Amino acid sequence: MLNAQKLTLAVLISAAIISSAQASEQSEAKGFVEDANGSILFRTGYIQRDKKNGVEDDSSFAQSAIVTLDSGFTKGIVGFGVGAVGDFSFKIGANNNNGNQMIPRYNGVRENPYDQWTRGGGSVKARFSNTTVRYGTQVLDLPVLASNTARMVPEYFTGTLLTSHEIKDLEIIAGKFTKNQYSDQIATDQNGLDRAVVWGAKYKFDDQLNGSYYGVDVKDKLDRHYVNVNYKQLLANDSSLTYDFSGYHTKFDKNASLSYATGPAGEDKTNNIWAVSGTYATGPHSVMLAYQQNSGNIGYNYGSNQDGGQSVYLPNSYLSDFIGNDEKSAQIQYSLDFGKLGVLPGLNWTTAYVYGWDIKTSNGADDSNESEFFNQVKYTVQSGFAKGSSLRLRNSIYRADDAYTADYMPDTNEWRIFLDIPVKLF
Repeated sequence: MLNAQKLTLAVLISAAIISSAQASEQSEAKGFVEDANGSILFRTGYIQRDKKNGVEDDSSFAQSAIVTLDSGFTKGIVGFGVGAVGDFSFKIGANNNNGNQMIPRYNGVRENPYDQWTRGGGSVKARFSNTTVRYGTQVLDLPVLASNTARMVPEYFTGTLLTSHEIKDLEIIAGKFTKNQYSDQIATDQNGLDRAVVWGAKYKFDDQLNGSYYGVDVKDKLDRHYVNVNYKQLLANDSSLTYDFSGYHTKFDKNASLSYATGPAGEDKTNNIWAVSGTYATGPHSVMLAYQQNSGNIGYNYGSNQDGGQSVYLPNSYLSDFIGNDEKSAQIQYSLDFGKLGVLPGLNWTTAYVYGWDIKTSNGADDSNESEFFNQVKYTVQSGFAKGSSLRLRNSIYRADDAYTADYMPDTNEWRIFLDIPVKLF
């Protein structure tokens, strides 16, 4: 199957180059130095999980500086450049009950967090026409291979990624990655990734309709496919209705790591998960309704097979992702933009309630349930010397019945507080 996928990609990329319908990005290159950019993100982060039923709490508090450097491309038919990403962090306080993928720990012992740690790596890149190839350490944002960026520092992948825009409104990607480093890991390949091959495309049909497909094959772990269709219907008075469909099909190898999913032991396992949502937006208000459903002989599982700690591009995903075996879930979400009310530009509030039911568990139950009440307030500075800085406060109240608690996670009240201060270097 992998050979067929490679052949399909080769045909698509060749056709795209031959059929170029837009100006060349490389022909507009200004130079290695002239197009260079660099920034530092100073992040102060705190996550606290108040767990119930006798389970130990988790609490992490740290400070990080995340550096991103990227040169421009040299001029010519083929342009070349370099880049680098890295981070330096230190804990704030003892953090003796740390967790939540925030702080590395000596030998995995929660009472022994690192006092400070540094990570990162470099990359090289080349561009021909509207096609770019980059090799090295990267932060990925693909539905099937997505770096976790919701902790102190990002998850890194090392490998090659090709991105092509040869046809107007069409993006084609293909890549191979051989190292994976979680946010709380020191070693660049602590997860033992053999190889992950990724491919996909997204197309903007017009200003209202978008579609995408992505796939990944993680050797000896899983084979996954993702599709998405999004349509925005414009209404009177600057209102709109947005319809979204997204879904994953995953075949897990018998050697896959399934840390929070249940299914038949020693066998290949399959999960299908899909979701539909509708969002009505008018002025400062938006309301979303979403329905999500699992099928197959196991729940959806991501992150534990070197497939990215954020590879869950689905609407019912907060503290819980509502991905249990055979689970169905429904959500109502409301968001308010205070700036559009003329109160405080940059201030936004989102609240949501999600309920999941019909979950199959390892003890034989097939009617377990879970729920989450979510709230987030975020303020982003709109102007002045601190423009772009943001403060985010997030709270989740999660509950599940006893059967599903044993498989997934205990009842939890979670707080996340993140202060981000970006500084542009050049």
